[in-house]
Amino acid sequence: MFGSVKDFEPIVDQLVKEGQKEPYDWDKYAVAFFPKAEELKAAAEQAEQDGNQEKASELYLRSSAVYRISRFPAPRSEKQRYAWEQGKIVSAKGLALRERPTREVKIAHKHGLPSEGKELQFYYHLPPGTTKEKPVPLLIIFTGLDGYRTELAVWIEGWSRLNVAVVVLEIPGTGDSPADPKDPKSPDRQYSTLLDWVDEQPEIDSARKAVWGFSTGGYYAIRIAHTHADRLAGAVALGGGCHYMFMDTWLDNVNRLEYPFDLAHTLAYKWGYGDDLEAFKKEGMKFSLREDGTLDSKCSRLLLVNGMEDEIFPIDDYQLCLNHGAIKEARFVDAKKHMGEPDSFFIILPWLYKLFGIQGNPGQQMGTIPSRPKY
Repeated sequence: MFGSVKDFEPIVDQLVKEGQKEPYDWDKYAVAFFPKAEELKAAAEQAEQDGNQEKASELYLRSSAVYRISRFPAPRSEKQRYAWEQGKIVSAKGLALRERPTREVKIAHKHGLPSEGKELQFYYHLPPGTTKEKPVPLLIIFTGLDGYRTELAVWIEGWSRLNVAVVVLEIPGTGDSPADPKDPKSPDRQYSTLLDWVDEQPEIDSARKAVWGFSTGGYYAIRIAHTHADRLAGAVALGGGCHYMFMDTWLDNVNRLEYPFDLAHTLAYKWGYGDDLEAFKKEGMKFSLREDGTLDSKCSRLLLVNGMEDEIFPIDDYQLCLNHGAIKEARFVDAKKHMGEPDSFFIILPWLYKLFGIQGNPGQQMGTIPSRPKY
């Protein structure tokens, strides 16, 4: 992501000094990150004032990375919600100052119900020089349970260099998604709103639109590949699930596995159940893509990728997906856990290059993701 290890060292020291551990006081936890986030923001503002846009951009985005972990794994308290709001501010500033700028878009959620949010917000990036006379492919990135658009924006630079436009938006129950997280059909309304807007953009090649869902976003990538099959060239579900992920026997154990926080409770919060994990376990199967018949309906091209040893969502879900409905494509990474990183990226990127009809080098593209701070 956009963060730097050195930014987190004093924060970890403070957390240890205060003896913070599970079960966390989420407000107290979040506040420990604020001094460093504010320090980075102030330094970014000074750099911007001095006319050093590159430095300002990096520091704004590093501030956003600190705010991200302060509201991790979900903004469940007042201070964590404040961190999300502040993180969005500095992220938007940092992305706007990049050599290849990204802008934030807000559109009316025209397919939403009266009870749902009124706006759909997302990042939209067009490669420099794009025109309606030479429309470009579009990659729509679905974010995950805890990584929102402020984080998954790290992929924009690499795709921009390949002349691919990018949209990054949150999934229901996270970030600024207007969708009702407890309604299994709310994602369909959100994505209809988005795709209708995309179809109005003359600079986008309507025949070359694809979705890439990360982690929990992979669940929604599988869903949209079926519910909007005729509106996509293809979809990638990286590290997602579709059925067994909602079983109480799985949820009873995930808090003690790969995820660093209380995964089952975070999933309950994301799906609209607040702190009521037991209610989520009781009703969660209503979100199963097998139980509602989604997996047996028409499907666009769909690539399923994950690590064989995933302890966040069971690999069994992808086997189930492969055995239902239209033929899908899949690659599982041996001896790797959730999302099969980094091997999975070298599977997905060539697949998307071919889908878009472009030439690309996965190694070079991975090199565009920030890994070491310059300032």
